[in-house]
Amino acid sequence: MSLLELDDVKVHFPVKRGVFFDRTVGHVYAVDGISLSVTAGQTYGLVGESGCGKTTLGRAILRLNDITSGRVVFDGTDLAQLPAEEMRRSRRRLQMIFQDPLGSLNPRQNIESILAEGMAAHGIGADREERRARISEILERVGLPAGALSRYPHEFSGGQRQRIGIARALVLEPDLIICDEPVSALDVSIQAQVLNLLEELQDSMGLTYVVIAHDLAVVRHISDVIGVMYLGALVEEAPSDALYAEPRHPYTRALMSAVPVPDPDLEDNRERILLRGDLPSPAAPPAGCRFHTRCPWRQPERCDTERPELTDMGGGHRVACHYAAEIAAGTLRPTTELAPRVLHDTAEGTEPPAAAPAGDAAPDGSGPGAARGA
Repeated sequence: MSLLELDDVKVHFPVKRGVFFDRTVGHVYAVDGISLSVTAGQTYGLVGESGCGKTTLGRAILRLNDITSGRVVFDGTDLAQLPAEEMRRSRRRLQMIFQDPLGSLNPRQNIESILAEGMAAHGIGADREERRARISEILERVGLPAGALSRYPHEFSGGQRQRIGIARALVLEPDLIICDEPVSALDVSIQAQVLNLLEELQDSMGLTYVVIAHDLAVVRHISDVIGVMYLGALVEEAPSDALYAEPRHPYTRALMSAVPVPDPDLEDNRERILLRGDLPSPAAPPAGCRFHTRCPWRQPERCDTERPELTDMGGGHRVACHYAAEIAAGTLRPTTELAPRVLHDTAEGTEPPAAAPAGDAAPDGSGPGAARGA
């Protein structure tokens, strides 16, 4: 049963200009027609370039950003239509771990006050002692000592502050947690501990996660289903193993070709797709397929004018590409002028290709020439 369903969700920010009176002259199409479903107890991973709308979508689910149109159905209730007071009460069941832990913590409150504030607002814990016992238990589970209760956010490292953010979400005993880059501020060794902790908590508390991340290895490790976003739209969605084994959308194929392989011989001799051109502005997205300006397999007429729908290609693998079947079958070949396929051949002494320009970097540093996942 689906715990969370998004139906054609759009979040558009108006662009205003004027000297004496502001007038709307356009919109930034941050999220433009997202439909997806998250099953109870599942982890849904969301990846995409910086500026593609991942965080905006996560904030829209909690209505921290206004929803322009569409439905956000959580456990049978359309959150987009709830009055403000009912939405406030519903937020106990929906929590968010923010990307910037320092910016999300009140510097004037100590850790006990920060964590107890939400509990008191939602009536969790009979008194201060009961809330303190619960807070101490959660702090221990996220790897912080009980002595942290009297300290302030500036006294902790970035990684410790992120764990405080995780604890703040957990003390309210939510059903769904939006994790916006939950481990990006942590050391590699601590990342593994926190990811294992999130999985352990999911099993013991029946949690459901929507994980927003740029590290493809993190997303693969923790996610059951992965959605790939590009310029405010979902271009591919599939079970984690299926997506990594056989990416179908040209954008996803370019991302996966940039992920380093732990085998040095295979890494030096494998093909890579280097995308050309800059990411279009979300204030003026291209007509037709959003990716056609950088797509190696672009076909002039249809791709330029007709926006593809997410189509199920079997096994829950959905792709928004007119020619996904032809690309997978190899009957449609890429155009090398748009995205040359570079083969490392150290045996012949050829130099490896230079890193892609800044505009070619893919999701938040995990794209061609900038991949960090393994």
